[in-house]
Amino acid sequence: MLELVAFTIAGLVLYFISDWILNQIEIRRGTRFENRSLVFFVIIMVLALVLFELIKRI
Repeated sequence: MLELVAFTIAGLVLYFISDWILNQIEIRRGTRFENRSLVFFVIIMVLALVLFELIKRI
């Protein structure tokens, strides 16, 4: 049960962190990506794989 709560909280945190990272990249780039949702997906997927692996090991 505790693992389920940890994964849910991690998912929410990942969403907001990924959005922030994407916005920072676009600010530095000076323009928005055409395929913004695809870039967001890649960012959140990489972060999720790393974070969920860390949660499983703990």
